[in-house]
Amino acid sequence: MNKPLDKTTGQFTTDHPQKTPDSDKLIQHISDGLLEKKAKEIKILNVSSLTTLTDFFVVCHGTSDTQIRALANSVIDKVKEMTGENAWKQEGMDTRNWIIIDYVNVVVHIFNEEKRNYYGIERMWNDAIVTDVSDN
Repeated sequence: MNKPLDKTTGQFTTDHPQKTPDSDKLIQHISDGLLEKKAKEIKILNVSSLTTLTDFFVVCHGTSDTQIRALANSVIDKVKEMTGENAWKQEGMDTRNWIIIDYVNVVVHIFNEEKRNYYGIERMWNDAIVTDVSDN
């Protein structure tokens, strides 16, 4: 994908919005939404020192298409309720194998267990600082 070059700055332009500073609160609301619907193996990957695209991935899986959809809706509803923010982009709501909810600073990956194991986000970003989330 070719991006246009800004001749004044010499940088490639993008339509990606700027990150906002309060990732911690956003992650808390995302985690709350996932815990409410019993997400499995929730992990927060701090990738801020590894990429400029985002600061955190939140990764989890559900046990059925119905639960995966409920997890995504719970995250979207909780973040909207608590912050007023909408996701910048969402993908996978129809297939429910792998739903991505992009809040710029934080990208949420909700998988079915088979796709989570296959794509191995945690293995791919094995240099990230990982935090396990539990309901304890």
